[in-house]
Amino acid sequence: MTKLPIAINLHKASKTLTLKYAPDEEYHLPAEFLRVHSPSAEVQGHGNPILQFGKLGVGLTKIEPAGQYALKLTFDDGHDSGLFTWEYLYQLAQRQEQLWDEYLGELKAAGKTRDPSAQIVKLML
Repeated sequence: MTKLPIAINLHKASKTLTLKYAPDEEYHLPAEFLRVHSPSAEVQGHGNPILQFGKLGVGLTKIEPAGQYALKLTFDDGHDSGLFTWEYLYQLAQRQEQLWDEYLGELKAAGKTRDPSAQIVKLML
């Protein structure tokens, strides 16, 4: 059975999406975390995920329902493809710490950074 949030709040100032499932079950998902774990083909690469980097500071500009099964998130870097199903959002929320640690390890192994300005500097050299 898919677990549905009882409240969804977009906090633009802190760039966080809050999902509340019960009075004592609430998750705060940073926009950067959601952006680098987008279920879109652009990120997931049709089964071969494409490492996202330089997304530090990315924010959410809009959230909207996609039928009864998902949310469509619009990020301020222009990314708006991929539907975050209720099941996927709950998995991200429950595994946030582990997924974030894995992501940081992948960035380090690839010699990439979260900082978007670092990518521009490298391109200019």
